[in-house]
Amino acid sequence: MKDYGIIDADNHYYEALDAFTRHLDPRHGERVIQWAQVNGRSYHVLGGRVNHAVTNPTFDPVSPPGAMAEYFRGNSSGRNPLEYLREREPIRPAYRDRDARLATMDEQGLEQIWLYPTLGMLYEEALKDDPGAVALLFQAFNRWIEEDWGYGYSDRIWAAPYITLAEVGVAVQELERALSLGARSVVLRAAAPVTAGGQVPASDEAFDPFWARAHEAGITVVVHAGDAGATATAGYAGGDFSTSFKGAGRPRITSLTMERSIHDFLASLLFDKLFERFPNLRIASVENGAQFLPGLFKGLQSASRKMPGYWSEDPVETFKRHVWINPFWEDDVHEVVDLMGADRVLFGSDWPHIEGMPSPLDYLGEIKELDEDTQRKILRDNALELMQLRP
Repeated sequence: MKDYGIIDADNHYYEALDAFTRHLDPRHGERVIQWAQVNGRSYHVLGGRVNHAVTNPTFDPVSPPGAMAEYFRGNSSGRNPLEYLREREPIRPAYRDRDARLATMDEQGLEQIWLYPTLGMLYEEALKDDPGAVALLFQAFNRWIEEDWGYGYSDRIWAAPYITLAEVGVAVQELERALSLGARSVVLRAAAPVTAGGQVPASDEAFDPFWARAHEAGITVVVHAGDAGATATAGYAGGDFSTSFKGAGRPRITSLTMERSIHDFLASLLFDKLFERFPNLRIASVENGAQFLPGLFKGLQSASRKMPGYWSEDPVETFKRHVWINPFWEDDVHEVVDLMGADRVLFGSDWPHIEGMPSPLDYLGEIKELDEDTQRKILRDNALELMQLRP
């Protein structure tokens, strides 16, 4: 065990049954979100369409943490992915109750956690054709987060409000509210938001009011993995394979392109010169992996050579100053440290999701060959820096 408190920068809750509806005006239910029974199972209905993003959105029962760890390590046993999910257990109190979560953190050896949605990272895509409905959904959802988790419970559990840029005015309002309540980060998905005027990169000047306020406040903006829409060949991409494993057993193009969303999202920030407009921005990429980094850096360097004078400095250096990376636990962390520097890498276990580790500190084995100073930066210091507002 380390002689300092470890901060896990990627933890999740499983949403309460009324997480999206408790604070939603019932008059908007049909337009936004409702529950429905289909063949004896409960599903959310978003915008009038039954959503199958997960097979059991009540999460009771649910697969235990790290159920797919061997699969993501390389599936050495050669099992069908569905075999890993046969075991189910009743939902644990720590998935929905913050005091129970504190007790679990003590058992796990964690001092603090960053806490993110599960379903909340999937539902903007389902409603994207109605930006107004998206705004209503996440305003209600954020009120639930405030109520059930808070933005700094016991100075140990740091939940983040979900920000949608579908309506920039609402995004600014939600950011202002989060700041007033002590939030240390906000979270959005790695996708170009769909607005009333169509789909626009998040780095477009239309969203400058949001970025300007984040820049002024010095709050960390987390870009977390979620449903970012189609990123591979239609029909063969696999749809929601990552959550339902529909079509398991045949090769998937998505297995080759799963980091396409974050690659394109972060590249757009550089190409649209977001950091030149707002030099105080800090972006943390969480649960998006790191295998995209060599290709992105190579592409940025190539673009810089072909477009001399477009950037005021090497875009890779700009990237490394403004972006922090939480690699997948199965990524080569040594390569990520070499690319980003030890002060730009974050530990995140994805607990209690099936893709993560059974216990967060199982990750210590992945970094045991790094020097102690680098380990401390990854396990604590880098996250601690990002948790401090930097106006």
